[in-house]
Amino acid sequence: MAKLTYKDSGVDLATYEESMSRLPRLMRRTHCPRVLPWANGFAGLFKLDFAGGLFARNYKEPVLVSCTDGVGTKLKVAQLLGRHDTVGIDLVAMCVNDAICCGAEPLFFLDYVAMAADDPGLLEQIVSGISQGCLDCDAALVGGETAIMPDLYQPGDYDLAGFCVGIVEQSRMLTGANSSPGDAVIGIASSGIHSNGYSLVRKIVLDHAGLKVNDKVDFSDQSVGDVLLTPTRLYTRPVRDVLNHYKVKSVVHGIAHITGGGLHENLARVLPDNVDAEIFRDSWPIPPVFAWLQKLGDVEDDEMFRVFNMGIGLTLVVSDYYAESIQQQLTSQGFESWRIGRIVEGSGEGRWA
Repeated sequence: MAKLTYKDSGVDLATYEESMSRLPRLMRRTHCPRVLPWANGFAGLFKLDFAGGLFARNYKEPVLVSCTDGVGTKLKVAQLLGRHDTVGIDLVAMCVNDAICCGAEPLFFLDYVAMAADDPGLLEQIVSGISQGCLDCDAALVGGETAIMPDLYQPGDYDLAGFCVGIVEQSRMLTGANSSPGDAVIGIASSGIHSNGYSLVRKIVLDHAGLKVNDKVDFSDQSVGDVLLTPTRLYTRPVRDVLNHYKVKSVVHGIAHITGGGLHENLARVLPDNVDAEIFRDSWPIPPVFAWLQKLGDVEDDEMFRVFNMGIGLTLVVSDYYAESIQQQLTSQGFESWRIGRIVEGSGEGRWA
């Protein structure tokens, strides 16, 4: 009787070593001088250089900020299309876009990739997207973990989780508590669906409408797969530009990442309990992908706005006096924005005006 090996159970250590050999270059391209080398690779090292030097941030009361998230069932679309180089951007964005809501600067990122079997090419595609997302938000990819679990995942399946750490000066931390009646709500454009609501998206498009990922959509020359895999937009650089330009607590009062729950629910998370955010329903153009989904699935308006971002990926609650100037800054960074609401007396809710 032959002796059993790890490979017999579905884990090939030689293939695993090949997979790992493809990742260091994708990590190194995201590194800054604050990333310290550690040859054994058991952990990632990042120097908090407060005291001085070229790259010091001179924090007085630094607060570390941590966020974790995944990509969800958008991964099923990537698997159907056989394209895996963008979901890593989604993974970074879903974490980092949360971290910046308190005014934090992203520092570093780690990933967790769970797979049914070792596949060096697939892993390289996934991590290339993670690496690109880290570059786009100026975070260092300092490490991660790849788990091979053939009995837990079906062939071709995988899952992703991400973890980021940022930093913010305590005196400049945004909590939303300073929001007051008269403040403006600025909405910054999303790139599309981002990474929320994909269980409903897939049910509408693939099950109910019976479309295939290579079919063309009726509102552009893109395929269904291309539209559904459009990566989540990263907002780190424009937010950092705005926060560095102003005295934060007197100008920018709150930031909300618009994910599951939509505008009303996510805005309410950054409001004190004595004000409401009134949203002007027709104050921004809703991207055609949402009208397409709504028509295909015969989805009610309220459900669309509760599940999806509807074209607004991030909101800023700001002093009305500075709203126009902030919008000009966002435009200069290539981010379209609209004044989509106002803060009024209330009880900490988001609602239509």
